[in-house]
Amino acid sequence: MRVSGRTAAVAAAVAALVTTGSVAQAAPAPGASGVGDPYYPYAGNGGYDVAHYDIRLSYQPATDLLSGTTTITATATQDLSRFDLDFGLRPSQVLVDNAPAAFTPNRGGHGELVVTPAKPLAKGAQTTIVVRYADTPSTAVIDGLTAWKKTPDGALAVDEPQSSAWWFPGNDHPTDKATYDVSVEVPDDVAALSNGTLVRTTKNRPGWTRWSWRSTKPQATYLTSLEVGRFELLRSTTPDGKPFITAYGADLGDSLGAAKASVERTPEINAFLATKFGPYPFEAQGGVVTTGIRFSLENQTRPVYGAVNFAAGANTTLIAHENAHQWFGDNVSLGRWSDIWLNEGFASYAEYLWSEHIGEGTADELAQYTYDSIPADDPFWQVLPADPGADNQFDGAVYDRGALTLHALRKAVGDDAFFATLQQWQKQRAGSTGRIAQFIALAEKVSGKQLDGLFQTWLYTKGKPAVGPNGTTTLRAAAKPASYDQIRRNHTQH
Repeated sequence: MRVSGRTAAVAAAVAALVTTGSVAQAAPAPGASGVGDPYYPYAGNGGYDVAHYDIRLSYQPATDLLSGTTTITATATQDLSRFDLDFGLRPSQVLVDNAPAAFTPNRGGHGELVVTPAKPLAKGAQTTIVVRYADTPSTAVIDGLTAWKKTPDGALAVDEPQSSAWWFPGNDHPTDKATYDVSVEVPDDVAALSNGTLVRTTKNRPGWTRWSWRSTKPQATYLTSLEVGRFELLRSTTPDGKPFITAYGADLGDSLGAAKASVERTPEINAFLATKFGPYPFEAQGGVVTTGIRFSLENQTRPVYGAVNFAAGANTTLIAHENAHQWFGDNVSLGRWSDIWLNEGFASYAEYLWSEHIGEGTADELAQYTYDSIPADDPFWQVLPADPGADNQFDGAVYDRGALTLHALRKAVGDDAFFATLQQWQKQRAGSTGRIAQFIALAEKVSGKQLDGLFQTWLYTKGKPAVGPNGTTTLRAAAKPASYDQIRRNHTQH
């Protein structure tokens, strides 16, 4: 075929560009300052994925001085000219691949540590980031908040949705999980507790002990905790051989017995939950009880409980709630904070299951009583569990209406399909995240039923549903189950 002179010239130019590799490439760009979560615009960061955190610190309770180094291994997911770390403390040095990097701490009060490496990071490159720092976390303010909790004998890094930025730099969103080594040196008269397995305690200088912990399964930043204080530590193993470490604050007083009577049953409760949700997903179990908080939180492998929750006696429904989160929230985490129902609705329903297991009210009774007890004009029914808004993220409706949603689903599809759905959710998304729409799709696939109407009514529509959770059109008055008052206290204090 004959080629015109102009066409031949264009073809030659293209060939030359391909041969010389001189086609223009996009310049490296800054990573995003957030992952795009509508509730928390600055949560997480774009441009990289963290594989591991090595957190090596010293903490002096007398002065609240926290100092040391966090080393992060990560992979760039784009060509990066700079990137953010979520961190509210003052760094003294940042290294990227062993070279000093420029940095701007806590930009705009949003907890954004902006790092500019000496040279850009190429997409796909594995990188090592070292941040050295010394600061007093109780004085750090991010978006008007301070999540670090100073106590008379130590401190607590325990909170939700964010707490990590007050003690280590990271990518603070559940969509970027990682493994952890946490090693904290404290005075000999206090302990430093964290997640996973206690690898060792060591003494390298007079008067100080270093506590080293390891988490080997993917773990979200907010589920990574630090508790420093005077604790009674109990160590044993679960019946299936996992390390079981519990800790009780020295100031629990009369609540100590009730706390132990609850938390020490964790392996038994987890064994029961495993029959409903699938195998326990992590390498260790445990719990910490402290007067330093009034709520409780499902920190991975080792939930932290406010001592107030045991003031009236043993509270195993709370243990069931927080450990159900080891499956729903920890093993499979929410993809956006608006998906909080995937955490709290499921953990609240676990309380129903545990109550039925110990003979203190069936799931049917608890669901019916919850439904009957809340009038139709109560503001409770105006909060949508599927998207409650950041201000209502931990509203009682997310917990209780969330649990009713699951009971309605169970009644609609039957026990076999219901529990198969829960177990497949865990198996398919282990160590990762999920969204509400993905759970609904799975429930429809497993059950073979179209469930849009059910979920639209219970999760997405304001007002008290006209049909009860047991599927009847006329709701009978229900007697109060024995465990109902305890479950309500749990939701108020969680």
